[in-house]
Amino acid sequence: MHAFRSHSCADLTAAHVGQTVRLSGWVHRVRDHGGVLFIDLRDHFGITQVLCDPDSPVFEAVEKLRSEWCIRIDGEVKARAEGLANEKIPTGEIEVYIRDLEVLGEAAELPLMVFGDQEYPEETRLRYRYLDLRREVMQRSMTLRSDVVASMRRRMWDKGFREYQTPIITASSPEGARDFLVPSRLHPGKFYALPQAPQLFKQLIMVSGFDKYFQIAPCFRDEDPRADRSPTDFYQLDLEMSFVEQQDVFDTIQPVLQGVFEEFGGGRKVDTDWPQISYRDAALWYGTDKPDLRNPIKMDVVSDHFRGSGFAIFAKLLEQEGTQIRAIPAPNGGSRKFCDRMNAFAQKEGLPGMGYIFWRDQGQGMEAAGPLAKNIGPERTEAIRQQLGLDVGDAAFFLGGKPSSFEKVAGKARDVIGEELGLADKDRFAFAWIVDFPIYEKDDETGKIDFEHNPFSMPQGGIAALDGDPLDVLGYQYDLACNGYELVSGAIRNHKLEIMIKAFEIAGYDEAEVRKRFGGLVNAFQYGAPPHGGCAAGIDRIVMLLADTVNIREVIMFPMNQRAEDLMMDAPSAPTSDQLMELGLRVIPQE
Repeated sequence: MHAFRSHSCADLTAAHVGQTVRLSGWVHRVRDHGGVLFIDLRDHFGITQVLCDPDSPVFEAVEKLRSEWCIRIDGEVKARAEGLANEKIPTGEIEVYIRDLEVLGEAAELPLMVFGDQEYPEETRLRYRYLDLRREVMQRSMTLRSDVVASMRRRMWDKGFREYQTPIITASSPEGARDFLVPSRLHPGKFYALPQAPQLFKQLIMVSGFDKYFQIAPCFRDEDPRADRSPTDFYQLDLEMSFVEQQDVFDTIQPVLQGVFEEFGGGRKVDTDWPQISYRDAALWYGTDKPDLRNPIKMDVVSDHFRGSGFAIFAKLLEQEGTQIRAIPAPNGGSRKFCDRMNAFAQKEGLPGMGYIFWRDQGQGMEAAGPLAKNIGPERTEAIRQQLGLDVGDAAFFLGGKPSSFEKVAGKARDVIGEELGLADKDRFAFAWIVDFPIYEKDDETGKIDFEHNPFSMPQGGIAALDGDPLDVLGYQYDLACNGYELVSGAIRNHKLEIMIKAFEIAGYDEAEVRKRFGGLVNAFQYGAPPHGGCAAGIDRIVMLLADTVNIREVIMFPMNQRAEDLMMDAPSAPTSDQLMELGLRVIPQE
């Protein structure tokens, strides 16, 4: 017999009754029933009930067992008594009578329990992550993650892609976040960087003549943490293709991701129609470039109904350049109580408030109610109702000013309204491509033009598009949103050197600086670069959605905490004096 087990703790069924077996695992819990000790023995695969009575030669040893001791038992498989079978587990028809026991590893007093559903502070869970990971929900999440990655790999190979690895130690590159720098011992005073993404290398792979590339790529960014983002590192399904247009990339990645969500979505509906929405329309309709389309609410501009109206606040606001009034429809939200609650929400978000109109049945017909309705009159109110497609029992909320000042709050309000009114179909994955991103943005304070998104994207219209207003230049750049999260980001790349040089000049980088910072790519583009494009899908975030959690740390094996600390391994830690001397570094104490 094997030294540790003949079966796993999920294998045994009624067909094994009468056999002598060997199991190894952890003591999940111990129960004493009138002198007979029942133990739930757990391994990665499942649980088997084992028991020991005073007639067993190892009864005294079994009495000493405590939760999470790691043990090996030999015993005889017996059928459970009639009426005592546990249908919730595969081994529920049998139990194993212990005849021999070996303690493989004792456990000290536990800082958190593995058995049960107790809640523990995240700091405790991360400090003792190896115990936290023993819990059933975490075992499921990590198995799900592994299975998702394996499925992605199979699907990419089936589409004719091959997996290539790119360097982990490289040069710094602009990806919109801070680099993690690595000091060089052999080149004092110089630093490598951990890659924020394989961006430049995967483009060079295309220049090298490899038609299709993918990689399950680790990426490193020194970012401020939030619930759906790791503050240090993350993994993505990274891909690139030669001789493609934007739609080719969409047609390639959709069946891969759709298949993954259908395979692991637990029966939830997976939308097959993925609309393409411009960045500007997404901001207008949803207040965000990662809309949750499970919520049917779509905002609209209603400025014309308030120009010259009796509502002086909006009327005067619209006299200023670049302002507008937007409406958020709220089907079934037509009560003063709900409207007041949403107005209070806007005030908590830092706005003076949120105007509203709601429509009610007064017996002799429909009536518009609320402060705005009284100020603008029935004709304008009716025009707003018709534009928004609302009826009795519905409401609309209004925000005004320069869109940049209220758009984010409007998006949040849309989410809250949809949630509170039960409008969103939660049992569904709804996808949308966000396209036509602007390449440039202007700093309101300095007036400086800089890249808003990926600087390596091909501008729509090519080099001619760069002769006009930079703020009008759109890129072949795209994101995929699902249920309010950005899952994919990508672009058709700028593979023409003269366009790349000019694009960077507009953002204030002269040719010499471009050649210095991106010398490898610039040099490669001089030797017949093919048109190419691709994207990257965030694996952590995809698994987070499939696992139905809103905290990305629930689907990462060993995550950092919110302060980018590894409490279990005590990282980051102070270097030794010898390490600093060898690298020629000195740490300046912070005041």
